[in-house]
Amino acid sequence: MDLFLFTVDPRWGADVVAAGAAGVVVDWENRGKLRRQAGEGTQVNADTADDLSAVRAATSGRVLCRINGAGPWTADEVDEAVRRGADEILLPMVRTAEEVDRTLEAVAGRCGLGILIETQDAVDRAAELAARPLSRIYVGLNDLRIDRGSPELFRPLVDGTVDAVRSEVGTAFGVGGLTLPGGGFPVPGDLLAAELVRLGTDFTFLRRSFTADMAGRDPFVEVPRLLAALRALRDAAGPDIADARERFVAAVEGASGRAPVAHPA
Repeated sequence: MDLFLFTVDPRWGADVVAAGAAGVVVDWENRGKLRRQAGEGTQVNADTADDLSAVRAATSGRVLCRINGAGPWTADEVDEAVRRGADEILLPMVRTAEEVDRTLEAVAGRCGLGILIETQDAVDRAAELAARPLSRIYVGLNDLRIDRGSPELFRPLVDGTVDAVRSEVGTAFGVGGLTLPGGGFPVPGDLLAAELVRLGTDFTFLRRSFTADMAGRDPFVEVPRLLAALRALRDAAGPDIADARERFVAAVEGASGRAPVAHPA
C-alpha cells in the first residue's frame, strides 16, 4: 500500500519518502473549506505554489497537488501545479462527470489526475466517474460525512458505501488515513489498517495523527514498521481479516456516540 504524506516541510517530506513512503501531497484546497467545515475540527491548509516547488526540489518521490474544487479557477491552478512540478493533481469535492472532464481537458495529459469522492453525488456516480482516465480515486470520509449530515466518520466503511465504490474502481483506490501501529482514536488504527487491506486499498494518506505520533521518532524506523505491519495484514489468512472486520465494525459502533474526530482529507 502506497503512503502519501501531507506536508510542505521539504526535509520532513524527503525523509519520509526516503524511509519508504510513496510521495508527498501539497494541499492548495481552501476555497470555501473553512465555511464548509466550520466547527468540525478539521484541518484547512494554506499551502502555496512556492511550497510545491520546494517539495518538488527536495524529493524524487511522487508529488501530488490537491487543488480547489472545480470552478473558473481550475485551469489556472492546473497550469501552475504542472509548472511547479506536480506529478499528479487531486480534484476534491467532485459532484459531476462534467467537472472531471473539464479538469482532464485542462490537464491535457501533462500529469496524472486523481479525484476525491467525498460527496453523495460522487458516490452515486462512482461508476461513471471511474470510467474516466484517472490516475487514482480516493474516498474522503470527513467531507462525505459532512455532505451527508452525519456525525459518524467511519459509517461509509461499515454500511457498504466504500465497498460499493471500490467495486467500480479499476485504477488506484484509496480511502482513510493511517498513523503508527498502536495509534488511532476513537477507532484503533490497527483495525482501520486491516479494513483498508480487506478493501484492497492501493494507497492512503499520512496526515495530522501520523505527524503528531511521529514526534521524537525516527522515520527510518517508523515508516518501515508501518509498511511491515501492512504487509503482515495483507499476508494474513482470510479468517484473520474476517475477524478484524468484525472488530472494526464493533469499534465503529462503539464510537458512534462520540463526537466525530477529524480525518485526513
